[in-house]
Amino acid sequence: MKWLQVRLDLEVSMRPGSKSPLALAEKAADGSRLPSLSLAEVAGSLGLGTSLLVGRFRVGVASGCWWWSDEVYAMHDWKPHEVQPSLDALRSRKHPDDRARVVRTVTDALRAGRPFACAHRIVDTSSRTRSVVVIGQGRRCVEDGSLEVAGYVLDVTPVQEEALHRRTQGSVDRAFVSQAVIEQAKGIVVAVRGVADDVAERALRDVATATGISLQAAAEQVVEALRTDTGTPGVSGAALTRVLDAVVPVGRPRRHDALLTRRTMAS
Repeated sequence: MKWLQVRLDLEVSMRPGSKSPLALAEKAADGSRLPSLSLAEVAGSLGLGTSLLVGRFRVGVASGCWWWSDEVYAMHDWKPHEVQPSLDALRSRKHPDDRARVVRTVTDALRAGRPFACAHRIVDTSSRTRSVVVIGQGRRCVEDGSLEVAGYVLDVTPVQEEALHRRTQGSVDRAFVSQAVIEQAKGIVVAVRGVADDVAERALRDVATATGISLQAAAEQVVEALRTDTGTPGVSGAALTRVLDAVVPVGRPRRHDALLTRRTMAS
């Protein structure tokens, strides 16, 4: 089968006297030798981003015998060799919502004779949910030629946590910006009208409610209108009143657009 042929070809290429795949790849398509790379250059190109915990696994299809590395134990919060590697041990730690999907993905891939990769969640012994990616492929065992499935398990939880942190930080930053413009508008009302902070906020909220927009949107319109005002230096009470009265709903259609809409609906 094709998926076994790749493994067999690799084994043949690694026999004494045979050129390794790396040696065969050292020449370009035109026959010229490719420039050599240092180990640091290769590591710098491949080792970018977040460092992940990577484990290995192997299971004999006929024997049902499992083996996995210490990293796989660590992902499940087991000490090395604390449990006997087995299908039941892995199933006990799969997230209940992901079990059926994982089994279906792997089974379909093995039947088709192609490598498989699937992401799912596990629940470790401390009841923490972690996200892992399993990559594997069927092959022939070097020792006895029996069929086995081997591959890697990657704990991608840190990547998800970083993405969540970025989204959370973005939300916090936007909240600060929103609150800043609101405080700026309130400060103008307090300074111009000589009222308390809560009275100034109530004036802004009344405008926002009357026009059906958020408090932030109303504050932004007030601050922007006063910033672009070409009148005398400083903000007068009349100018502030005029700006507050001029707050409009965001995206409100122009008069002729609304008329066109009504005509279209009537027709």
